[in-house]
Amino acid sequence: MPRFKLVIEYAGTRYSGWQIQKNARTVQGEIDRAIREVAGRREFELYGSGRTDAGVHALAQVAHLELYTGLAPEPLRRRLNDELPADIHILTIDKAPHRFHARHDAVSRCYLYQISRRRTAFAKPFVWWIREPLDLGAMRRAAEAFAGRQDFAAFSDDDPDEKSTVVVLERVELVEAGALVLVRVQGSHFLWKMVRRIVGVLAAVGRGEMTPEDAAQYLNPRDGASPGVTPASLTAPAAGLFLERVLYAGDDGPGPIRPVIALD
Repeated sequence: MPRFKLVIEYAGTRYSGWQIQKNARTVQGEIDRAIREVAGRREFELYGSGRTDAGVHALAQVAHLELYTGLAPEPLRRRLNDELPADIHILTIDKAPHRFHARHDAVSRCYLYQISRRRTAFAKPFVWWIREPLDLGAMRRAAEAFAGRQDFAAFSDDDPDEKSTVVVLERVELVEAGALVLVRVQGSHFLWKMVRRIVGVLAAVGRGEMTPEDAAQYLNPRDGASPGVTPASLTAPAAGLFLERVLYAGDDGPGPIRPVIALD
């Protein structure tokens, strides 16, 4: 059965995440429906590189599709897009090796988070507006502690008895872009709500509610020391989060950090 690699962008605002769920509208569910309409088949495999939560967006989600079809990749892409809602768009479809797996073959993933330092009438679904001034220097110092191989149990709702909470982060970067503060987190994989909680802790540091040293204690607690709040209570809203890139062997790096929207 032919296998294809799909690269997909979507605005997650109206969806209960990527993965198909009963009684909920999801991105994978919409693509699944479109495939059934276009191909007239019920037997196929559609598998994403990873889940995104409700309200989270993607600039380049990757999925593999195993499907019997007489359509070449580009006509298949166009016909699927004709069946999809306007907030889901397949950017590319290419033939892939039969053993290619969108999730298991990924070597790195990049998430981008957009914080707005001003109120915006148009960009609310894609940013987290923070009223208070932010100390970016302090946020960058705090971000340094997250890089490397760390136990992110405090940053996830995953059950540590069922799943390892150790993650290798290649980098956590912050840049300014007009009225936006952009946070890129790149790592081997991510735990449930992990990126949003990292951003929430960084924002708390930026507002002066805790120090960079306090933030580091979530990763390496000493003698029960705690900043007094949990990362869960600081979880950043889903609206500002984008799955930016999924990287495979031989891919170039994610490149410069750019905003999805521009706010002056």
